Amino acid sequence: MRYYTTLSALAVLFLFPLLWSGWSSFDGGLENYAEMARFGEGVGTYLTNSVLVSVMTVTGTLIVSALGGYAFARFDFPGKNLLFLVTLAILMVPYATILIPLYVLLGYIGLQNSLVGLSLVFVMFQLPFALFMMRNAFEAIPRELEEAALVDGCGTFRAFVRILLQAVRPALITVGLFAFLASWNDFFAPLILLNDGESFTLPVAVVSMTQRTFGAIDYGMLQAGVMVMAVPCLILFIVLQRHYVRGFMSGALRG
Repeated sequence: MRYYTTLSALAVLFLFPLLWSGWSSFDGGLENYAEMARFGEGVGTYLTNSVLVSVMTVTGTLIVSALGGYAFARFDFPGKNLLFLVTLAILMVPYATILIPLYVLLGYIGLQNSLVGLSLVFVMFQLPFALFMMRNAFEAIPRELEEAALVDGCGTFRAFVRILLQAVRPALITVGLFAFLASWNDFFAPLILLNDGESFTLPVAVVSMTQRTFGAIDYGMLQAGVMVMAVPCLILFIVLQRHYVRGFMSGALRG
């Protein structure tokens, strides 16, 4: 009984800010949402930019981490452990300190102030966690399963796509969910790497919405923007939570 009481208290504690934001966003009906929709380039533009960045980040992270994790788990090559440690070392680099060098680098390759360039930066920052998860997931699969597929006539690539990726689906979902949350909610990287209002993502736009005449904060419109940002994250988490927990636990136990 005490266990459920504690869980209920924690659930209320964590849900209260979100419920309060939802209630505040509807203070005065739909006026806050209507005002938010007319802000700047229109909330549809910022929402579309966020969706595009998130889709490209999740897709890029899944492709690179799946192929890289499979290589680290199955193949032996010179410098394998060193390369893996160097990839993990990205976590040790303070996030904000390399955004300016990355901004300059994106300028050299023609991706400055572009959603593609921003997505590449997000993919890079997701690689340590994603590669760690995928390497452990592939190592947990018996080699006999892959060998049986090869004996039955599958090529290496076909066995990877049809057999192994199905077996590591919980880890893929976990990696994809983390990549989505990071790219959807990040404020600092879009602020530094994008300099055109039409390219801004939703978090940057929501921060800009807070300022009214003489610097006063429009709390109603701010809460409406928070709800627009929070709802997709909640839906994805609720839909994928079963796979998320399985994938996260399998990756953690193999570490």
